Amino acid sequence: MAGLWFEQFTVGRVFIHEIRRSVTEMDNMLFSSLTFNPAAIHVDFAYAATTEFGRPLINSIFTLGLVIGLSVQDTTLGTTVANLGMTDTVFPNPVFAGDTIRAETEIVGKRPSSSRPGQGIVTLLHTGYNQDDKIVCKTTRAALMLPEPL
Repeated sequence: MAGLWFEQFTVGRVFIHEIRRSVTEMDNMLFSSLTFNPAAIHVDFAYAATTEFGRPLINSIFTLGLVIGLSVQDTTLGTTVANLGMTDTVFPNPVFAGDTIRAETEIVGKRPSSSRPGQGIVTLLHTGYNQDDKIVCKTTRAALMLPEPL
C-alpha cells in the first residue's frame, strides 16, 4: 500500500503495521559504527556483561528509526515532503539482539501548512513493541505531507 495523502489522514485513526522485524547483533554493531557511537553498552560484550542488562543494548536511535520505518508503508510512503521533527521520545524498555519489533501509529493531529499552500502537517504517535508486547519506543512525529493529486 502506498502512503496516504494529506487529505486521507483522519485524526484518531490507528494503524497496526503488519511488517515486523527481528533485530540482530549485526544491526546494532553496524548502526553504532556507521553513526560513530562507541558506547560500550552497545559494542563491548565484555563490558555489557557487567551491567544490569548482562548483554549489549540495541542502540536506541536504531530502535527509533526502525519503529518509524515500520510505519512508512502504511502512512507516508511516497507522500511525505519531509519529517519536521520528533518530540516526547521515550524508550521505556530495552531492546536486545533477537527481539522482534512491531509498531502501531495513531494520527493525533492534522492541519494545513501555513507556509506551504496545499500541503499539510500530520502528527503521528508511533509506538514500538517487542515480542512480549512491552513498549520499547514511543515518539510523536510531525510530517509535512503532499496533497492528493488532482
